[in-house]
Amino acid sequence: MDTTDMPGPAQEPGRRVTTLELFFDLVFVFTLTQLTVLLAHDLSFATAGRVALILVVLFWMYGAYAYLTNQVPPDRPSRRLLLMLGMGAFLVCALAIPRVFDDTGVVFGLGFLLVVIVHTTLYTRSHGWDSVWYGVPNALAALSVTAAGGTNGLAADGLWLLAVVLQFVTPFVAEHGPGRRDGRSAATLRVQLGTLDPAHFVERHGLLLIIAFGESVISIGVGIGDLPLTPGLFGGAFLALAVAVALWWTYFVRDEEGAEAAFRATPAPRRWRLAMNAYYYAFLPMLLGIAYLAAGMKKTLGHLGDHPHGGPALALAGGVALFLAGDAAFRATLNLRPVRYRAAGSLVALLTTLPATRLPAYAELLLLVAVLTGMLGVEARRCTTAPAARHLAGV
Repeated sequence: MDTTDMPGPAQEPGRRVTTLELFFDLVFVFTLTQLTVLLAHDLSFATAGRVALILVVLFWMYGAYAYLTNQVPPDRPSRRLLLMLGMGAFLVCALAIPRVFDDTGVVFGLGFLLVVIVHTTLYTRSHGWDSVWYGVPNALAALSVTAAGGTNGLAADGLWLLAVVLQFVTPFVAEHGPGRRDGRSAATLRVQLGTLDPAHFVERHGLLLIIAFGESVISIGVGIGDLPLTPGLFGGAFLALAVAVALWWTYFVRDEEGAEAAFRATPAPRRWRLAMNAYYYAFLPMLLGIAYLAAGMKKTLGHLGDHPHGGPALALAGGVALFLAGDAAFRATLNLRPVRYRAAGSLVALLTTLPATRLPAYAELLLLVAVLTGMLGVEARRCTTAPAARHLAGV
């Protein structure tokens, strides 16, 4: 392996996210926009489940690219061009999403296969031919999705689930495969995988979340459409924005800074697994929650005075609940405290679905704002009083 082409955090501590990486994220979030289009078209449990499947598959490869550019910065023309090709492949996937279970499934799968090929090619610049242990399972997952495009019903859903399973076993194949091939220990690979730049990695995912929140703001405009701009409509729009702002506050006021500190305190052999647990498994419900929330806003804001059907009401409350559940898991993974207020807030937010169908639509938005601000207020008060109490007790 050519070690002269292996930049890492030891050489570039605290590296910032580049504008090309941010551009890449903008293209990726278009897939999230398309998922809200798919869900808003049919607010049903079946469609919600399929949206979740698509996001699980897509976000796996987004995370792979985030880790890739952390190790192989796009600082050379060849790398930039390959990353742009990956952007184009994600764009193909995004354009195919609204009819992916009808007639564009094969197009989606081929676009996703190109996403994998570009990623594996770039990965060889940091891990050489060990990249095959990532590339082969990811390519098989892409082929499974492509095959799903040629069928329908339960068979298609089964092939999507197979793709998810293949992705989830990839880390285990990657950790143990190279040791069988050339005698290197799995521990050596874990150290290599763990040499990520915490500042860059945390900032990259934070910027992704900010762009995703932008989707909820756009959904406010889409939901209002060309309706007359009345005081009541402005009130509903401000309530919807307040929900998004409260979710922003939930993550960005404390979690991002704490996450970077947690990564820096974690030894390299354990850092990669921590990144997987925090920024993939826990981040997934956060992004999915934003997608569900945005779909609910699209279907609700044009009918603020009406009693919402179960679908829009559950999309709003379920979106907030999913985000809070994901954030609670994120905090627990990184040992950020407290966690219980986020978990309790998730349950209470979901319970607002029960009265929502009997009240005007704006009432559910008001309830969600109350739940989020109440949760944040109680948490802030307890977090400030607890250290003071420990200080007085001489702890």
